[in-house]
Amino acid sequence: MLMEIQEKWCEQDQWDFSDLRALFLNCTLKRSPRTSHTAGLMKVSREIMEKNDVHVEQVRVVDWDIATGVYPDMTEYGWESDQWPDLFEKVKAAHILVLGTPIWLGKRSSVCSRLIERLYAMSAQLNDRGQYTYYGRVGGCVVTGNEDGAKQCATTILYALQHLGYVIVPQADAGWVGEAGPGPSYLDEDSGGPQNEFTQRNTTFMTWNLMHMARMIEDAGGIPAHGNQRSQWDAGCRADHDNPEHR
Repeated sequence: MLMEIQEKWCEQDQWDFSDLRALFLNCTLKRSPRTSHTAGLMKVSREIMEKNDVHVEQVRVVDWDIATGVYPDMTEYGWESDQWPDLFEKVKAAHILVLGTPIWLGKRSSVCSRLIERLYAMSAQLNDRGQYTYYGRVGGCVVTGNEDGAKQCATTILYALQHLGYVIVPQADAGWVGEAGPGPSYLDEDSGGPQNEFTQRNTTFMTWNLMHMARMIEDAGGIPAHGNQRSQWDAGCRADHDNPEHR
């Protein structure tokens, strides 16, 4: 599936990524096993990572019973079931997080919005150095559709990830947008999507940047824990200021 230059760069790999884990969360509206065009584009990034020995897992979020809300476990707020705490364990284990979404009405999917809300629900948790729980992880996104809105989707997704504590690498988004209207989608015959050099290039750059940044952060022992510890702020290091408003 990879292009010649993508294969070549994988063969020339000089780095050891074998201890890194990547999680791809596909926010398609289609439950398995229906074809997901977003999964088709995410597969390019996944294959590059897999060829470089990153441990990769992909989850189709709509297959999980994820409740609506902004609390860690929504069964405590009237929902009969909520699998988000289980999915969050996969998120915590990943050095790299890639969100994928189709475009609907120019925006990210409803599933993607719900996922981001649940990621937000856990953002008050702290790591063992007193930083917010997502510190030291890197994030990117993939967008597909046959209407305008790819950059709008990427803008809101990447803003949300960095706001929660993820490191956003250079060129952290990739997308494919076909002809406006009911034209072919990414994996459809004659769409040109899998052969589109612009999309393939951006997906490749995003993927390598995610791996490189995750490697750098892991080798450095994480983000330095000075000037960003919520535990220290709460302990009174800045008693003359109010605590952050939302976490």
